[in-house]
Amino acid sequence: MKSNILLRPVVTEKSMKDAAVNRYTFAVTKEANKAQILAEITKAFSVTPLSVKTITVKGKTSLSRKTREVSRKTDWKKAIVELPKEQKIDLFDTAGQEVSHA
Repeated sequence: MKSNILLRPVVTEKSMKDAAVNRYTFAVTKEANKAQILAEITKAFSVTPLSVKTITVKGKTSLSRKTREVSRKTDWKKAIVELPKEQKIDLFDTAGQEVSHA
């Protein structure tokens, strides 16, 4: 998945639940627009997305207790791509996984 626009898949509990209903989440560059993301997803995974939603995630601030300095992580952008029911992206394969509640 080497691309200038798609940085990495976002793998969280929520994104894996969304992957079960054909919504896939990717971290993308901040400058990318929806049309560029749609074209890159189509090219990289050979699928035809129904829609692309983008969200700018604000970076968290933290306080160093020892030096009392405030630092801030950079903002980043994520894209949620919805696919038709008959298509899927294999990076988010949830079929073979069982959830254990121990």
